[in-house]
Amino acid sequence: MAERSVLVTGGTGGLGGAVTAAFLRAGWRVVVPGREGAATDPAGSGPVRLTADLLEPAGAARAVELATADPAAPLRAVVNLVGGYASGGLVHETPVEEFDRMLRINLRPTYLVTQAALPHLVAAGGGAVVCVSARAAVAPFPGAAGYATAKAAVLAFANAVAVEYRPRGVRCNTVLPSVIDTPANRAAQPDADHRRWVSPAEIAAVIRFLASDESASTSGASIPVYGRA
Repeated sequence: MAERSVLVTGGTGGLGGAVTAAFLRAGWRVVVPGREGAATDPAGSGPVRLTADLLEPAGAARAVELATADPAAPLRAVVNLVGGYASGGLVHETPVEEFDRMLRINLRPTYLVTQAALPHLVAAGGGAVVCVSARAAVAPFPGAAGYATAKAAVLAFANAVAVEYRPRGVRCNTVLPSVIDTPANRAAQPDADHRRWVSPAEIAAVIRFLASDESASTSGASIPVYGRA
């Protein structure tokens, strides 16, 4: 029986599947919300799934409620993977609606889920929050000002959580991947050198470490996970 739970948002995506698998192998109870329903493994060997819109406070609260529903496995970690990318023109060519959309899908779910989970992590005696930013947050490239800004905001938010909740035993760290080697990214960039990209499994290993007791002394860190890119 699992003795601790982790809430993994975005756990059905290319990176999310690897993160979910890493926590399951480590013996965690894994709760994975999504926009569409999926069956929970009746044998209990897979993640616990639910349908929830994490862009809305009620959906975030519902996901946290399920993540804290097993008293034998208290919530000890939250992993914020939900986000999205869109490229476009230069800043003067980009509609403000697209800029707002990048902020909404990258920052809002991270804020709402973390906000809902923090009281439970404190009550459980502490825990960890891991957020996913991107290398673009610290090294922007042309045509993605909205994405870079949104990921920089995720990084700033995570650092604020680290400062505010360190006295309460809750740590918060951020990983900054380069291009992730997923089928979707390969399809979008077929001529790129995919060997230089970072794999989902490599990022998942870092995330699991940051959520575990092995990294108990680490909070407020921004971890580059670039592969060879």
